Amino acid sequence: MKIVFITGLSFFMSLLSLLNLKPAQPEETTIPVCHVPAKLLAGNDMSAMAADPAFQRLHEAPLPFTYTGAGDMVKFSTSDGQSANGFLLKAKKPSNKWLLVYQEWWGLNDNIKQQAETFYNDLKDVNVLAVDMYDGKVATEPAEAGKLMQGANKERLSSIQKGAIAYAGPQAEFASVGWCFGGMLSLQSALLEGQKAKGCVVYYGRPEQDVEKLKTLDTDVLGFFGSQDKGITPESVKTFEENMQKAGKKVTVKMYDAGHGFANPSNPVYNKEASADAYKLALAYLKDKLKA
Repeated sequence: MKIVFITGLSFFMSLLSLLNLKPAQPEETTIPVCHVPAKLLAGNDMSAMAADPAFQRLHEAPLPFTYTGAGDMVKFSTSDGQSANGFLLKAKKPSNKWLLVYQEWWGLNDNIKQQAETFYNDLKDVNVLAVDMYDGKVATEPAEAGKLMQGANKERLSSIQKGAIAYAGPQAEFASVGWCFGGMLSLQSALLEGQKAKGCVVYYGRPEQDVEKLKTLDTDVLGFFGSQDKGITPESVKTFEENMQKAGKKVTVKMYDAGHGFANPSNPVYNKEASADAYKLALAYLKDKLKA
C-alpha cells in the first residue's frame, strides 16, 4: 500500500507538470522583514526567515538596559476590532506633528523607549509615539525574537499601524523612523499615512521594492545602511534607489562602514561614530519635515 501511494502521488505531480499547473498555495499572511539571507532571497516567507538559524545569527542579543525616563504606555483601537499599545511622549503644548517610532525585531523594549525620548527632547514640540508591533511581547534572545517574528501577521501589523495613525487624529502630520524590522515598518507606515506623510527615516530595514507601491508615497525617504551588513546588502539598497527613481520618488542614502544594528547602543556591534552621524542627519531631516 505504501508503494502504491507514493507511485500515485508521483503520477499526480507529473500530471500537474505536464498540464503546466501548480498545486494551490495558501494566501500569504506574512510580510517581508528587515532582511533576507541569501538562501531565502527567492522567498517572501516571514516565518521561514525568522526560524532560520543563519538569519537569527545576524542579530546578537542586546546588552541589558533599563529605561527610567518619561513617557506613558497608551492603548488605541485598531482597524481589526482589537486594540494595540504604544509608548507616548506627548508634546508639552498642543501639536498636530507626530513622529511614529518603530521597534527592532526584539519588540518595544527599553532601548526603543530611550530612542523615542531622545528624538522627543531634540524635536521639542512634537508628539512621539513608539508603536508596539508585538502586542506587549519583548524578546531578549535571537531565537525568542525569531518566534515573535514568526507569529507576526501582515494584516495585524497593518491594523496596528492604521490604529496608531488614527489615534493621532484627523489633523495629524507624520514622520516615521525605525530600525531593522522597524526600518521596513517605517516605510510601510509612510505608505499608509498617505498625504499626511511628511518624512520617513529607515535604519537598515528591508526596503519596499514594488515600484507601483512606491509610486503612492507622498514623502521622500532618508535611509541609513551598513556596507558590512550581510542581510540588507549594498546591492539591495542600490536596487531600492533604482526603484525609487523609477517611481519618481526621492531617496537619500548614507552608507556607513558598519554592520547591521550599528545604531543600537545596546547592541554589541554598536558603532558610536556612525550612529552619531546618522542621528545628526536624521534629526535635521525630521526638524525640516515637521518644521519643529
